[in-house]
Amino acid sequence: PGGSFKLSYYNEYKSYLRLPVVMATPALQAKEKGNAAYKAKRFDEAIQYYDSAIALDPTDITFYNNKGAVHFEKGEYDEVISVCSKAAEVGREHDAEYKHIGKSFARVAKAYFKKGDLDNAMKFYDKAITEHRSPDILNERAQIQKEIKAREAKEYIDPEKSKEEKAKGNEFFKQGKFAEAIPFYTEAIKRNPQDHIPYSNRAACYTKLMEFGLAMVDCDKCIELNPGFIKGYLRKGAVLRMDKPQEAIAVYTKALEIDSSNHEALEGIRLCRNQLNQLSPEERAKRAMSDPEIQAILQDPAMQVILEQMNKDPAAAQEHLKNPVIRQKFSKLVESGIVKIA
Repeated sequence: PGGSFKLSYYNEYKSYLRLPVVMATPALQAKEKGNAAYKAKRFDEAIQYYDSAIALDPTDITFYNNKGAVHFEKGEYDEVISVCSKAAEVGREHDAEYKHIGKSFARVAKAYFKKGDLDNAMKFYDKAITEHRSPDILNERAQIQKEIKAREAKEYIDPEKSKEEKAKGNEFFKQGKFAEAIPFYTEAIKRNPQDHIPYSNRAACYTKLMEFGLAMVDCDKCIELNPGFIKGYLRKGAVLRMDKPQEAIAVYTKALEIDSSNHEALEGIRLCRNQLNQLSPEERAKRAMSDPEIQAILQDPAMQVILEQMNKDPAAAQEHLKNPVIRQKFSKLVESGIVKIA
């Protein structure tokens, strides 16, 4: 019985081998010629072949999609929209695969994007992902969404309204209603993102509410927008003073570069030094190691060599300290407790 089964199976297999080879239809042959012309960048010729394929078989969505791709390469975006919209219509009518219909809508979306019509581009990307959620289509849609948001944000800008919202926030701030002031400063920022003052004011609110992480973000943005605005440094110093006095000193020092007699900066440095003096030498050095400026000094290969020489030879120390840059860095290490002078 086992042998007869194998023979029967073999005979069936041979019958499959004798099946006739299906030749490509004239429509598919025209498509292949169109593909070859497209790859060779003979675009007008490619369109003629795709038109021939469509005439021979108007039910195949891929012929329309390929023709749309050629028009896209030629920068003929209205033609892309027309041909690929027809492609989606044909595809739905003849039960084409969803991925092909999704490709049709995505190509229409790309054409609208090239024409600067972001709203229609988003509309057709939405249609595309309802048919086929391919990673490429999703990424392209996300880019359009990002550009739409940027456009809306730009259209929303109004410096006069920003001033009005900032003034409302100031009134609440004066009353000690810090949480209530924040939405008005936020709106002021949306209305004029390049104005540094609402960031500074909102940072002050966050500090009062002990939201120190949010306060730091606003302080940094304020300083980025206007490096010469002293309040940005003072407010950042106030936040850092809570648990990073060493870093706060560096920020207050930058404030003094703007106004060397600023009382708040001088007082901030005094308070920070008092904090550090109350720490054990080990704890002080440990905290200092989290200071980016200290880290940069210690990681500098030149400073590493200099510190090694100074450790072995006091005379070398005196010579190196004649250099003002090295003296400043060395003083920073001494002040932080990293380096001890016997």
